[in-house]
Amino acid sequence: HSVFSPPSLGGSLAIPGNVGGVNWGGFAFDPRHRLLIAAVNNLPYRVQLIPRADFFHTVMHGRRTAEYTGQTGAPYAMMREPLRAPSGAPCSPPPWGALAAVDLEKGVIKWRVPLGSMRELAPGLDGTPFGSINLGGAMVTGGGLVFVAGTLDRSLHAFNVETGKELWTAELPASAHAMPMTYSIGGRQYVVVAAGGSAKITEEKQGDALVAFALP
Repeated sequence: HSVFSPPSLGGSLAIPGNVGGVNWGGFAFDPRHRLLIAAVNNLPYRVQLIPRADFFHTVMHGRRTAEYTGQTGAPYAMMREPLRAPSGAPCSPPPWGALAAVDLEKGVIKWRVPLGSMRELAPGLDGTPFGSINLGGAMVTGGGLVFVAGTLDRSLHAFNVETGKELWTAELPASAHAMPMTYSIGGRQYVVVAAGGSAKITEEKQGDALVAFALP
């Protein structure tokens, strides 16, 4: 038997959904501690086949949060949408987004911590550390810091690479669904990230900023 449930006419549940697990942004690697760092999602999706003859009507009268594709040459079109509660939160146990470190020598997860918050998508959960859906990868510096954005809380976060403890966070003008980068100039090190928001998440504020921070 397959471990996957294929899309069906009645609708099928996919966990994780199309944004991961690990999907957006890939991995970061710390060669000193032999740790692979990954931002992960726990977001269920509902996927459903649509008979070709019903596709146009379904799209015109379907749910705003759903995505549709015609699947050229196939007898069925397809719809997918995140499975969300009335509050806007995903219908899965939190944390909905996390940052994890895998010890490559031992083949185990060394630490795993919630990443960001869901206050943009579910305002009633403001202040609760449930972790956020994230669409952006992490970066590791030689000094043992993990920088990651990608969350819905419009923030850039910094973690201790050995323990997973969050050390610092800074607000951005929009969420940064991108990987941070670092460079050194004039004897100082900087971290920069593109904060543009997400075209996929309509509740999010959009932007066009490149934001740079100087490390102490």
